[in-house]
Amino acid sequence: MELHQVRYFLAVASTLNFTRAAEQCNVTQPALTKGVQKLEQELGGQLIYRERQLTQLTDLGKEVLPMLERTAASAEAVRRRAQEFQRKEVAPLKIGLAPSISASLVLDPIAEIANCIPGLHVELREGVAEELVDLLLEGEINAAMVGDVRDVPARIDDWSLFEERYVVVLAPTHRLANRPSISIDDLRETVLLERVECDVAPKIQQSYFPEEPPNRGHCSGHDLHLQHMAAAGFGVILAPEHMPRLPTLKTIPLEGDRVSREVRLLAVQGRRYSPALDAFVKVTRLRDWSVVVRTVSTALGHSRSTRQTNPLP
Repeated sequence: MELHQVRYFLAVASTLNFTRAAEQCNVTQPALTKGVQKLEQELGGQLIYRERQLTQLTDLGKEVLPMLERTAASAEAVRRRAQEFQRKEVAPLKIGLAPSISASLVLDPIAEIANCIPGLHVELREGVAEELVDLLLEGEINAAMVGDVRDVPARIDDWSLFEERYVVVLAPTHRLANRPSISIDDLRETVLLERVECDVAPKIQQSYFPEEPPNRGHCSGHDLHLQHMAAAGFGVILAPEHMPRLPTLKTIPLEGDRVSREVRLLAVQGRRYSPALDAFVKVTRLRDWSVVVRTVSTALGHSRSTRQTNPLP
C-alpha cells in the first residue's frame, strides 16, 4: 500500500467523482483510477462502485475509510514535523533523571536554552542509573543526570557536575527536629522512609549500617508521597540536599564524616549532537553548580534557625 493510492481513494470518497478527484490530486484520471485499483487489489476487495452516473463506496470501502483517513493524517503529521525539524522550529530534547535527581536541577538550564532555541521541546524520563545508560545507548534519551553509577560503558561520556551531601528530612514536630545534627545512633532509633529504586538508601546503608540494616518503615516510588508521610510523623527521609521539599518539613545534616555523592551528566560518546542537546551539554557543564548547592544550604540553614518546633515525646 502506497500513500498516493490512499490519497487517491480518499479524494474519490470525498467527491464521489473520478474526474474531480483527479483534479484535486493533480493527476490524470487514468492514473488515479489505476492507483485506486491497485489499492483494491492489495486490500482484496472492491472499494468503489463505478457506474456512469453513480459512484458510491462499497461496504468494504466504508469500513476502511476511517482507518485510511487516519493513515493519511498521520503521514501528513509526520511530514509537517519533519519540515519543522529541518527548519529548526522543533528541537526535541529527552533527558533522563535518576530517582534521586530532582527535575528542579534542569529547569534553569532548560530555560536558558529555550531563549536561543524557540522550538525546544523537552521530555523528562525517570529511571535507575543503569536503565538510563541503556536508554542512552538505544537512542531513547539524549542525556541523563545521575548520582552514583557503576561500570559506565566506554561509549558513554561522563562529566562530574557537583558534589552534594545527604541530609535528614523530617517534620518540625519530630523528636529529632531540634538537633544541630543527627548521629548514626539517632538513625538506628528512628524509622526511615525509603524511596523505591533510589541510590540514597544503599549509599547510607554502606556508610552507616554496614552490618545491620536500618529500621525501614514505609516506602514509595515518589518523593512527594514520602514527604507527606514524614510531615505526618511516620518517620524521616534520607535525601540529597538539593531535593525540593514541602515547606512544612525541615532538614538536618548527618553527624560525623560527610556522606555525599557526585551528580553526573551522561551522553553517548561520538554521537552527533542535535542543537538542543549540544546546548544542554554546554550549559550544564559550564553552569556554576556550587551556587545552586550553596543557595539550597543557605535556605536550609535559615529554615533551621527561624522555625519554632514542638518536639514529639
